[in-house]
Amino acid sequence: MAVTQKSIVTMQAKGEVKHHARTDVSVRDLTVTIDEPSERGGTNQGATPTETMVIALIGCTTVVSHRIADRLGIELKNMKVDAAADFDRRGVMQEAQIEVPFPKIDLTVSVETSASDAEMEQLQTDLKKFCPISNMIRQSGTELTETWNVTKQG
Repeated sequence: MAVTQKSIVTMQAKGEVKHHARTDVSVRDLTVTIDEPSERGGTNQGATPTETMVIALIGCTTVVSHRIADRLGIELKNMKVDAAADFDRRGVMQEAQIEVPFPKIDLTVSVETSASDAEMEQLQTDLKKFCPISNMIRQSGTELTETWNVTKQG
């Protein structure tokens, strides 16, 4: 008997403030620490909120790419995703209201595969359609570019 998954689900997360700059967030059976570095008054126990957003983009890119690859019947090996994000800090510093706090994010995806060029092009097209984090970032006005470095396996 096939199980039908719901289209819309409600995610639950609970934050407990441990320090003015540190929050421990519980999600499922995990705890994630969000914090600021020591030089900004934090305890340096975790990534900042804005770093966490970039981390989420990397994670989403990885997960959704592999799901697409599975659907296409191709294998991705030794995948690495690097991000360089321009962040306009004037908003968090309360100097100005910033409509697009991340004007530009560049992702570099390196992967080994035996997939054809057409299959990799399809994967990249589908990734832009189906990665919810990249969709949200693009719709915010951020220029999001992806550079794929594909090493072909024989």
